[in-house]
Amino acid sequence: MADPGMSVTPYWELTFDADGDVDGRERDQLVARVAEDGVRDLIVFAHGWNDDRSAATALYRRFFAPVPGLAPRARIGYVGVIWPSMRFSDEPIPDFPKSVAAASPPTAALDADTRRALVAVFPDRADLIGQLGRMLDERPGGAQGLTEFGRLVRQLIDGERGPGVADTEEEGEPGVFTMDPAAACEEFAEALAAVRSAGTPSEAFSIPNPWDGAKELLRQAAYYTMKRRAGTVGEQGLGPVLGTLAGAAPGVRVHLMGHSFGGRLVSFALRGLPDGVRTVKSVTLLQGAFSHFAFAERVPQAPDKAGALKDQQRRIDGPLVCCYSHFDTALGTFYPLASRLSGDNRSCVGSEIAAVLGPEWGAMGHDGVQAVPGTARLDLAAALRGPLPASGCVNVDAAAVVCHGGPPAGAHSDIVHPELARVVLAAGRIT
Repeated sequence: MADPGMSVTPYWELTFDADGDVDGRERDQLVARVAEDGVRDLIVFAHGWNDDRSAATALYRRFFAPVPGLAPRARIGYVGVIWPSMRFSDEPIPDFPKSVAAASPPTAALDADTRRALVAVFPDRADLIGQLGRMLDERPGGAQGLTEFGRLVRQLIDGERGPGVADTEEEGEPGVFTMDPAAACEEFAEALAAVRSAGTPSEAFSIPNPWDGAKELLRQAAYYTMKRRAGTVGEQGLGPVLGTLAGAAPGVRVHLMGHSFGGRLVSFALRGLPDGVRTVKSVTLLQGAFSHFAFAERVPQAPDKAGALKDQQRRIDGPLVCCYSHFDTALGTFYPLASRLSGDNRSCVGSEIAAVLGPEWGAMGHDGVQAVPGTARLDLAAALRGPLPASGCVNVDAAAVVCHGGPPAGAHSDIVHPELARVVLAAGRIT
């Protein structure tokens, strides 16, 4: 058991490295104690882009806090997954303490906290990150400077292009890092200006400097790394751990939930479950940062292709619930733009750029699961009235509560609400 300051008990943590290897002591403690402590339902929560353990545990502490009062007779245990990801410090988490959430408005420069987080994620590239930070400060040489910046960003992720898991059966080279950097930065700058100027009269717009989008190119490099790691940790790490747990405590009902890339992590954990394991009773995705076609039988724009998680929802002895919000600009604007620039045409789109980019560029957390026959669609009020479908995919429009946050991420991290905790309990039929 970990963190005596946690809001719920019994609580355990599972720590994974970038390759999906789990801390054996933590795994063994969980497997040994979960049945002994009389746990009937085990909620396993995977964070998204948080830059350290304290930020992740702060999320778990706040999200789990209302659960015992919502299901006072249930015998619930809790697991917080810790995996190596990061958050740019200009991405605010609504209602979180300033020590955890962003305390200042976003800028085009690379602040000290974000530099430290990048070095933690890319520990052998500290000098390169220093170069990138200086270039963002100095903005050298127009297009020539942006070309050099793009070359350094590509160098940053060169070591991250090894084996990994894609959202679809085939996923192309991330072209956003190989196309003309000046053009990519210009598109990101325009998108960022549009997000920041929402509601401003059109005559107040001005043409942004492409350097304003350079930080977004670097952000996408970090996101690309986190996306791949999330899939690897889920399939190679969490899935096998759940198999071990099922063998030791087959009567424990497991409920997976994940925020952002953590949603991708718990979804790919389904693919990593040993054959015959049926202990996962629900999966709840909160603002999932991966392709809305991941579970598709056929991708509409490429009918000969399927989502990488095709039929994996059938491994759940219960529903897969996807909560989404159109207030999430991280997924509604920057995710589809990066997907289009990368050539990944199997990835939701923000309402303002949907007409330009089309529905092929999309994320779970912006418009829910797509191209899966029989998927139910509910607003949050209907989901809370219940009951939820007992199986299959269920899209829940959570914009009634997931609606706060400034640029560039919008409401992406606005997930700490008792209503969403109630959705998790309803999905798992925890009463």
